Amino acid sequence: MDEFDKLRVGLKSAPPAADAAAKAATLARAMENFDRAQETAKPARPMSDRSARTGILTGVRAMLSKFSTRPMLTATASVLAISVGLVVVLPALRQAPGMPEPVVVDVAKEKTGAPRAEDAAPDAVVAGGTAGLAPKVDETRADATIAPAEMAVSPDGSGAVMADTPAATAIGESSATLQGAVSSEPQNSAATDMLIVTPAPIGRAKSEADVGYAASTVYQGTASTTEAEAAQRAEPNTEAFASAEVNPVKIVAEDPVSTFSIDVDTASYAVVRSSLASGSLPPAEAVRIEEMVNYFPYDYPAPAADGAPFRPTVSVIQTPWNKDTRLVHIAIQGRLPALADRPSLNLVFLIDTSGSMDEPNKLPLLQQSFRLLLGQLHPEDQVAIVTYAGSAGEVLAPTPANDRAKILSALDRLAAGGSTAGQEGLQQAYQVAEGMKTKGEVTRILLATDGDFNVGISDPEELTKYIAEKRETGTYLSVLGFGRGNLDDATMQALAQNGNGQAAYIDTLSEAQKVLVDQLTGALFPIANDVKIQIEFNPTAIAEYRLIGYETRALAREDFNNDTVDAGEIGAGHQVTALYEVTPVGSPALHSDPLRYQTNGAATLEAEPSELGFLKLRWKEPGATTSQLMEQPIPLATAQTGDDVRFAAAIAGFGQLLGGSKYLGNWGWADAVALASGAKGTDTFGYRAEAVQLMRLGQSLSGN
Repeated sequence: MDEFDKLRVGLKSAPPAADAAAKAATLARAMENFDRAQETAKPARPMSDRSARTGILTGVRAMLSKFSTRPMLTATASVLAISVGLVVVLPALRQAPGMPEPVVVDVAKEKTGAPRAEDAAPDAVVAGGTAGLAPKVDETRADATIAPAEMAVSPDGSGAVMADTPAATAIGESSATLQGAVSSEPQNSAATDMLIVTPAPIGRAKSEADVGYAASTVYQGTASTTEAEAAQRAEPNTEAFASAEVNPVKIVAEDPVSTFSIDVDTASYAVVRSSLASGSLPPAEAVRIEEMVNYFPYDYPAPAADGAPFRPTVSVIQTPWNKDTRLVHIAIQGRLPALADRPSLNLVFLIDTSGSMDEPNKLPLLQQSFRLLLGQLHPEDQVAIVTYAGSAGEVLAPTPANDRAKILSALDRLAAGGSTAGQEGLQQAYQVAEGMKTKGEVTRILLATDGDFNVGISDPEELTKYIAEKRETGTYLSVLGFGRGNLDDATMQALAQNGNGQAAYIDTLSEAQKVLVDQLTGALFPIANDVKIQIEFNPTAIAEYRLIGYETRALAREDFNNDTVDAGEIGAGHQVTALYEVTPVGSPALHSDPLRYQTNGAATLEAEPSELGFLKLRWKEPGATTSQLMEQPIPLATAQTGDDVRFAAAIAGFGQLLGGSKYLGNWGWADAVALASGAKGTDTFGYRAEAVQLMRLGQSLSGN
């Protein structure tokens, strides 16, 4: 009989008495360690033969296989028999929405004294589930099911961790379920104790970010998890979107002037696409129609080389969803200077490396995206990298863009972990940018984040004030959003709008190509600042109007002439589109009855109007403090327009359908699909064809 046999016999004949105090102390230490490590520990470095998700298990298995000395194993077995056991906690890393993976957490086997489920700490959480030692798994359940598991524990009592095996194989003869609700009843079975956390979609979500991850903690076989129980255990959706009440219909006689700031952001369209592609309608507050319309490239007339930095073009067509109203289409095309003549660029990558970025569609996609951007920089451009998590740090000092190896090496070393010290990161990024400035060059911070600012300045109003102060130094800030579930779009919009920059959302590498390659020049090099639009409608011609979109960009009438009021920027080659639905005088489509005791003043105007309204534009040259004015009349009608105007109208209708607009009448999804399909035009990169497919998805998901 060798040492192992003697140990086995000794443990069976005289097992050590359970020490309740030792158990409680060990459990308390385990929870303290977990709380301390929450979002702060660096992820385990995977071995070369395994993916990042199973690297830690591969390492544990390799470690255990190297324990060759019997004294070491004897000591380990004794410790496990006396103490509560070793709890291996595995973070539940989320996959793309709708495709969760189960995570199995090993609770060390204990022959006697296993605590009941109700004895576990009630507020302890492990990867979204309930922590604590589990009662033994019931091997006798005939109705139990086996769910595939990414990670499981060997049932032979050795405690060896097995990776990439189905749960049925890992459990062996056991028929214990790996998915379902909690069973708190203890069982007298010798099966291996386990704590299993199974992510699972919950019901129908209004966005794929709302697809929660149901943490099913399994102690002894299970019954099925109810939707209510699963919802209680789901990870909360903390997404927040910048939105406002939909623009109402205005009566021209009472409110003839409309004023707003231009917007070239595109984040909303990419968020909408992300939701629809995952099988869910987006939340209504995520739909900003102007960002959907401005997502697409158009063939607008370019400005003269020696004139203003942009050129407006106005078209008037019959509204697709109402034959008794008109659609006023305002197109602005920015000048695109020769790329060789652009100024040198000082670019600071401010990268969120907090624990919430540890998902495939966040930090890894961010790193791939910035690789694409580097190929567009000139040798004389400079790049610096600042990261922020538990604290901020300069990962890469200002480096010439042609030193690609050094820049890529710094990007590749980034890893997620820690809380989100957004304020500290911003402060350090501006400090680095200040040191890079040279007269005549453009300096910009490019913030890449999921928007989860939870340390330091986190209130959007405080952030906007801080960024507004910094933009006066000449350093602009643009924002790239990554990932869903905790996307703080409201904060991202506040940062970009007040940092004289743009906001975009990147959900795929193709979107990174569009934003950081195809449109890089416009995103980084401004040609006009504080661009404002104001339209005065002619009450003789137009009775009512409504601006479609731009709710978060509305300005007071007096703000138009106030040069201290911030507004949007136009970059090199940028295009801006705005749409008004207007109701002519006498149209049966009027929403409001005429007032009994007031007139619209038509008697003082021409009987036969020649103008629908009057368009004014104000802007500042970059670095200037005084604005310039451009103005032109809006004709009552224009010649037949082409695909660009009709496609923009189709996208505006698409956005209104997603938002449940009350102004569309019987016009529906099929009409939007038909209009967009007939106006795709050249569509070099397939963006318009993709939009048609998204409309079809929206139609199917809405049940119409």
